[in-house]
Amino acid sequence: MTRELVLAGDIGGTHTRLVLAPAGNLRDWRNERRYASSDFAAFDNLLADYLNSCEAPPARACLAVAGPVLGRPDQGRARVTNLPWDLDSIALARHHGLGRVRLINDFAAVGHALDALQPDDLACLQPGRPVIGANRAVIGAGTGLGHANVVTCTSGGSEVIAAEAGHTDFAPQTPLQWELRQALAAELGSVSWEHLVSGPGLVRLYRFLCRQIDGTPAIDPAAADAAARITAAAAAGSDAAAEQAVAEFVRLYGAQAGNWTLATLPHGGLYLAGGIAPRLLEQLQRPGFLAAFHAKGPMRELMQGFPVHIITHPQPGLLGALQLAAAD
Repeated sequence: MTRELVLAGDIGGTHTRLVLAPAGNLRDWRNERRYASSDFAAFDNLLADYLNSCEAPPARACLAVAGPVLGRPDQGRARVTNLPWDLDSIALARHHGLGRVRLINDFAAVGHALDALQPDDLACLQPGRPVIGANRAVIGAGTGLGHANVVTCTSGGSEVIAAEAGHTDFAPQTPLQWELRQALAAELGSVSWEHLVSGPGLVRLYRFLCRQIDGTPAIDPAAADAAARITAAAAAGSDAAAEQAVAEFVRLYGAQAGNWTLATLPHGGLYLAGGIAPRLLEQLQRPGFLAAFHAKGPMRELMQGFPVHIITHPQPGLLGALQLAAAD
């Protein structure tokens, strides 16, 4: 059993990543590939392409999906939030000759990865006062804004619970944020945290701040790599609006991370995942993030006790999906 291969997938609206590993050595990654999700009309087509490239077929699979999953993982159904793909565990297993396919939320996969992370897979923002065996939580900005809660069970082990808290209503706290919310409400209707604390959200912040200073954006907000270019310009100090956008993004990230912390009370630690946090490591280590994280009125002292870490492992979702693919 430990020699058989298992398959893990991280399915997002922008990219889909797949990898194989032996069930007995989940750090021995093989045939890792990244696809542009929009290149395929259906996930079935993408998976068939990947399996055709494998020298040996996997026995089982776990697929982490950017979106809600209905039902048990091995009988689950899901639709990718930002992509018209429908997935069904049983149908995928039958169609592709796999013994079992589990579907889980992409941030639930990060929750399953926590116990497999090494010390050098983490960067500490706040050491806090960790409680061994206590609940943990995950939040992460990327194409969207994911959340998960890792609850310690009285019988031992833990239960990972996915959430869609990125779609809760954005709550502005400053005059600038109120103006921002009004501008976005006129454009989007309902304004959620994900509309701001995400890659597309950073672009929205930049576009709004350019209008505030009556300037023409130096970076085209419609460019596919606009968020990366804004981040780079802010780091280089070459674009005042980009610097302001990143600083405000960090404050908003800290505020929502604090909200999720109060909702889940993760005395075992809050973990920031997603593609943006490692790229903004220096900015997140500045006072703005933790100042917003702590700014919870009478809960300020409590907030200072939660450990806060950034996950720097490049693919924690795949790492977590492999754990569940290999598990009985």
